[in-house]
Amino acid sequence: MTTPDAPVLLGVSLKMYFGHRQTLRWAEQVAALATRHPVTTSGAARMFVLPAFPAIVPVAGLLAGSGVAVGAQDIATEDSGPYTGEVGGPSLAEIGCRYAEVGHAERRRLYGEGDTVVAAKTAAALRNGLTPVLCVGERDEADPAEAARRTVAETQRLLHGLTGPVTVAYEPQWAIGAPEPASATHITTVCGALRQWLDAQPQHAGSTVIYGGSAGPGLLTRIAPAAGGLFLGRFAHEVTAIERILDELAEVA
Repeated sequence: MTTPDAPVLLGVSLKMYFGHRQTLRWAEQVAALATRHPVTTSGAARMFVLPAFPAIVPVAGLLAGSGVAVGAQDIATEDSGPYTGEVGGPSLAEIGCRYAEVGHAERRRLYGEGDTVVAAKTAAALRNGLTPVLCVGERDEADPAEAARRTVAETQRLLHGLTGPVTVAYEPQWAIGAPEPASATHITTVCGALRQWLDAQPQHAGSTVIYGGSAGPGLLTRIAPAAGGLFLGRFAHEVTAIERILDELAEVA
């Protein structure tokens, strides 16, 4: 599990904000940053990026040798078959993906993906050797203890019967796209409870808990080591912001 001495994990989802050429330019800048920054070159921090599907292969090429892993923003519940528009885990693994995001609040809200679908996608990632970036978090703002109870229960449901390491991304839905993230007290309470539960599950050894939901520079030093890293969205569109966060990691790694 994530420990204070484990590498800090920094993930980025580009969602559908960038065009193809913009994505490639961004990936080139990230590769240059990762190959020169002492926190990444020392192994104190690990990074992964989730570009749009068409950019995964060229981005993987641009990031080769930088230590930055690549993943997908979604994964099909099935591995192959008559599923128009879907992309299965075997194909994602074949093109170099190491992560697959599942359960994001936007997919739940916009595409009606409930717990059954999220659990099936998590299982698909695990059976294909991908680490699920499993997004969990309460819909409406609650006090930290209640949020922790709900989020641990959600994680238990989604991982029931599954085996393998996961990256649990705590993203309270009310904080996604908000001007500010949840408070440090709120985040550390929930992430600490998630870590405690995962630590008691030997079938998920090697798992990590990170925080997303309007995460950005200045947050990590206030929530580590309860959170083992950050899951970034729009704040990572400028590579200089990623560099600022990497600078902060030296304080908690």
